[in-house]
Amino acid sequence: MKLINFSCLIFFVFYSMTSFADKSFFKDISNLLPDQKPRLSYGVAVTDFDKDGLDEFIVTGFGYENLALGFDGKSLKNKIKENIFSDFNRSTIGVAACDIDKDGHEEIYFLNTDTYSGQKMYSDRLLNIENKKIVDLFEKDINQDELNLTAGRSVVCVDREGKGNYGVYVANYGGPTRFYEYIDDRVVDLAVSLNLDEITGGRAVVAGHILTDQMDIFAANERGPNFLYFNKNGKFLDVAGQMNVRDIYQNGRGTALSDILYRGRLDILNGNWGGYHRAYVYEDIKFRNIAVSSFDEPSKIRTVISADFDNDGYDEVFLNNIGEPNRLYKIVENGVFKEIKLEQALEPNGLGTGAAVADIDNDGILELLISHGESGLQPLTLFKYNSDEKRSFLRVRPLNIHGAPARGATVTLYTNERTHSKTIDAGSGYLCQMEPVAHYGIRDNENEFKIKIKWTNGDEELLEVENLNQTIVLKQKI
Repeated sequence: MKLINFSCLIFFVFYSMTSFADKSFFKDISNLLPDQKPRLSYGVAVTDFDKDGLDEFIVTGFGYENLALGFDGKSLKNKIKENIFSDFNRSTIGVAACDIDKDGHEEIYFLNTDTYSGQKMYSDRLLNIENKKIVDLFEKDINQDELNLTAGRSVVCVDREGKGNYGVYVANYGGPTRFYEYIDDRVVDLAVSLNLDEITGGRAVVAGHILTDQMDIFAANERGPNFLYFNKNGKFLDVAGQMNVRDIYQNGRGTALSDILYRGRLDILNGNWGGYHRAYVYEDIKFRNIAVSSFDEPSKIRTVISADFDNDGYDEVFLNNIGEPNRLYKIVENGVFKEIKLEQALEPNGLGTGAAVADIDNDGILELLISHGESGLQPLTLFKYNSDEKRSFLRVRPLNIHGAPARGATVTLYTNERTHSKTIDAGSGYLCQMEPVAHYGIRDNENEFKIKIKWTNGDEELLEVENLNQTIVLKQKI
């Protein structure tokens, strides 16, 4: 009898391992997209630009139309078709959204690049809705002297003083960095006065609570060192050297903020083009790279995303490559990156240029939208965790004093098993920006839930959570 039981156990273990290995982590739900026409696409952001209370994937087009893909209950539809938004004639690659005019709704910054480096032909667009009509603030006569006519890559939103007054950091390539704010109904470049007007090969940029209680900025660059800007009362000091993140021999690409050690602190994930990928954790007053093989293996990296796709309470890191297979890792305890073998979303011949995550259909499970292009036309693709099991989740959407998404705020989940921080994304990945929500899957046997919001001015607010499987919307107190 013992031999029979042992044989059954061996069979069960083998069967379980085989079944797990055969199961694809993602399922392809690209059939929900409005069409599968090949196109050149780059950056993707997530915002509610049309003010209907539902987020859209904002997808840039490089000589193709910009899209606003929202869920209508059955599939995704392009919700905005005005010419100034679609913008067929311009070559859009970077995108980010934030509330620059303090009206409680996000504007969209589209970064256009019609040349590789240096001076370009067409300026960027900064789109707002005025009297139910989409307008480009850069087209107004009063803003003509502030046009960005330098080729660029990524953009990120920064509430540098913590007052809900967002500016836009523009990572230019072969020309000075820009930092635009909306002051007295004008768009003004403050980069010089804020010590941000560096000239480099700007690539990816993120902003949030990296070093201080205000929004700091990390910029991953090419053909030059990275920048890490310490926010001192709304102005910035580059401390990348003393913080050990200059990485002068690498060429930065995808970047994201992530609580790598599940300790209630944001660290930095940084992918390098054809070079070693980094996982910077803050220890002893500077950052240390803890990335090991196979995570750090060089690839043609574009986007880096940290998110909990399977709702198990541990974040995955998605590495979106161009012209070679994508990769996925789960961050388990103690900063260990465990590779998950991909089938769907592997895209071995995919020309990945951008990607973003959002729970676009509001079912508590994140969707992953991947854009493609640069060296060839390819359609968008859409993926989701492949399981019928409904695991519990918790979503937190902080709103600032004006009622807009509090991009750059930090949400920390406290339970009996972890202390886990997430940023309300201000711009990340590479050319991209994720949904303005902190999304948590729930671990087995987890209880005693509390959340803390650290707002962009450093103020903190603690809230006990009574029920899971909900989105908590919390507005900052004036």
